[in-house]
Amino acid sequence: MILENKYIRVGQQAPDFSAVAVYDQEFKNIKLSDYLGQYVILLFYPLDFTFVCPTEITAFSDSYSDIQNLNAEVLGISVDSEYSHLAWLQTERDSGGLGDLNYPLVSDLTKEISASYNVLTESGKALRGLFIIDKQGILQHALINNLDFGRNVEDTLRTLQAIQHVQTHPDEVCPANWTPGSPTIIANPKQAKEYFSSI
Repeated sequence: MILENKYIRVGQQAPDFSAVAVYDQEFKNIKLSDYLGQYVILLFYPLDFTFVCPTEITAFSDSYSDIQNLNAEVLGISVDSEYSHLAWLQTERDSGGLGDLNYPLVSDLTKEISASYNVLTESGKALRGLFIIDKQGILQHALINNLDFGRNVEDTLRTLQAIQHVQTHPDEVCPANWTPGSPTIIANPKQAKEYFSSI
């Protein structure tokens, strides 16, 4: 069962936080508001040293250059301590570890961040929440999976590109299955017919 937080939803300011993270084998303080001016992908996951989690975390790390090319950063977040994060990063991938990672892992040991994004369960783990925050700190996308199945990096990138497209083309909206370069819809009744008549 999820501990409810009725106040967070897309279109609102993302809850800010400050916490210790591990990056490049060192501890550092992370503040979400320091990332204003960039897009941020928040990647909540249940626990270190588990099974699905390393596949997701390393998949986002392996796609990090594509993420950076979209002026975006990734923050991985779980309820583990920074010491657990460090130990997991120092474990090789072929043993279920992460090895070197291209983005920080944030410690949410107090569970306040997970609670503020409404992904904290009563058992004290974080669900697989994925949030995309825009350059102004506004929450634009929220996806929450249950514990046993992972997320898709390619679709996250596609969603980020759709967000960026509509923000830079305010008269357009992106239809289902939109990918960069494919047609959009002009958001008025007459011009929208051009799109609908073409499909």
